[in-house]
Amino acid sequence: MTDRLLYLAVVAIWGTTWIMIKFQIGVVPPEVSVAYRFAIAALFMFAWVAVRRLPLRFSPRDHLFIALQGALIFSTNFVLFYLAAVSLSTGLLAVVFSTASIMTLLLTAVLKRQRLSARTALGALLGCSGIALVFWPEIAAFSLGSGAGLGLLLSLGGTLSFSLGGLVAARNQAAGLSVRGSTAWAMAYGTLLLNLFVVLRGADFTFDPAFAYVGSLLYLAVFGSVIAFACYFALLARIGAERSAYATVLFPIVALTISTLFEGYHWSAIALIGVPLILAGNLLVLAKPRTGAFRASGG
Repeated sequence: MTDRLLYLAVVAIWGTTWIMIKFQIGVVPPEVSVAYRFAIAALFMFAWVAVRRLPLRFSPRDHLFIALQGALIFSTNFVLFYLAAVSLSTGLLAVVFSTASIMTLLLTAVLKRQRLSARTALGALLGCSGIALVFWPEIAAFSLGSGAGLGLLLSLGGTLSFSLGGLVAARNQAAGLSVRGSTAWAMAYGTLLLNLFVVLRGADFTFDPAFAYVGSLLYLAVFGSVIAFACYFALLARIGAERSAYATVLFPIVALTISTLFEGYHWSAIALIGVPLILAGNLLVLAKPRTGAFRASGG
């Protein structure tokens, strides 16, 4: 599969998963729903790896990095976003998550002690300005006790967790680890961490048999987790963490369209300005100096 097809698959699937998260909120505690999601996803991924006879053995040191990847991407990231979904529309959650591209570039610059280019700095400024405009009412009246304000803080934390996890995943692929094999283990480690968190928090492993909950859970586990993350981590292995973050540029548009149609999301005047600024910032940060964003590759 070419890089372009991998990219389109991630955009299409992740653009539709946000509305599914809404059906997970209610009867079952968020951390329990995420644990169910990645328990199912891990089983599917291990089965896929077994059928394809892909490597599953890694050194103890590699397992530590795989576990860190699981903690950041398949645990912390999603719990924070599920909690944020209680008070924010799914379209806005996707918009906040789109800043992962900017966060990834900034984190890479800090960790590698690289100076930011003028283009990257301008893109980051545009992205942050866009977020400020979209959430200005919540920022102006920010309080940890207010639903929208707390939702914004939680979703930013989830985005940071994902960006850090993407860098760890890129490290794992650079070390030559099997994409699907390491992902299967990362999902398993994330599930174990979630179960530990549920036990320590004293939450109950309840379950909602309603069709909306079960259907959205399966969609999120199989499509949103197994298929989309397999495509995303394949992109990481091929083109790196920074350029893979292109996948976060377009799917917010899909999510916002769905949110507008099915959640009644109202586009305010400042949101109409802020959202394009966020997307423009992402594009500017990720733009290559030369023409062509992807290389064609088969497989």
